[in-house]
Amino acid sequence: KKEQLMRPNAFSNPGKFLRGNIHTHSNLSDGALSAEEVCRRYKNNGYDFLSLTEHFLGQYDYPIADTKPFRDESFMTILGAELHSGSMENGELWHILAVGLPKDFKPSNSPEFHPIADQESGPEIAQRAVDAGAFVTIAHPEWSVMSEADATSILSAHAVEVYNHGSEVECDRGRGLHTADLLLSKGRKLSFIATDDAHFRTGNSDAFGGWVMVKSESNTPEAILEALKIGANYSSMGPDFYDLTVEDHQICIKSSPVSAMIIQGAGCRTLTELGTNLTDVTLPFRWPDDAKWLRVTLIDENGKKAWSNPIWREIS
Repeated sequence: KKEQLMRPNAFSNPGKFLRGNIHTHSNLSDGALSAEEVCRRYKNNGYDFLSLTEHFLGQYDYPIADTKPFRDESFMTILGAELHSGSMENGELWHILAVGLPKDFKPSNSPEFHPIADQESGPEIAQRAVDAGAFVTIAHPEWSVMSEADATSILSAHAVEVYNHGSEVECDRGRGLHTADLLLSKGRKLSFIATDDAHFRTGNSDAFGGWVMVKSESNTPEAILEALKIGANYSSMGPDFYDLTVEDHQICIKSSPVSAMIIQGAGCRTLTELGTNLTDVTLPFRWPDDAKWLRVTLIDENGKKAWSNPIWREIS
């Protein structure tokens, strides 16, 4: 058996990289700024697209923000929402990120920020969003103190939010990699996203800190959603991936200058290259017999990170 040359979809998909934030709030729910102002700030900070994902609750009249008026030739918006319904194991309300929802997505019975009887469960509303065409993500699992059983129950999810800048800045609970690794080790083929979840209540402190770089042929909602659903993206706080290939004897990583390139796999397996201004590194690599996936982290000299999506072993 021979291991195939693997170049993840983020690097093999046609098109170019587009920078976007797909988790953010305005004053249509609990954010401080108008939808128009939020879109303006992201456009002015060099983003190619944004999804305004208001809290889909009765207290805000179940908003799916109509951001179409704020699109132009260089800036795209995608309709979406942060869905809430049912109780997690710890008694907290579910938070499910759904990007690409239709404007007429049927509201859940979710009047406020706490679970009540006779609600859809988290898995049920996530599945309904996927059925409606959305790209669905398990949101901020560390902030939610989400159990492994709860994370595992969202069978329809496309991705895990591995970095949430607002949660990191406000309460030091911004990561989701532990949850993601547990799900990968159960065989769940999920991708990763990094987001801001910005509310702009304290200036820009919770904004412009985490984003997705999506490889797409066009800056349209349809093309971006299709790329996200096949994992044609990487996630970043700063560094850029340029290329990534895995063969049966080596792994090759090309990036903007970084000080660490780390390859993680199941369990405690890692392979690391440390240095200064690393941009093009080839490391000897063979899959352990029982290994099924790996992922790559970049860390720059300022401690900013970027994460590849998981790469699954293929044998011909």
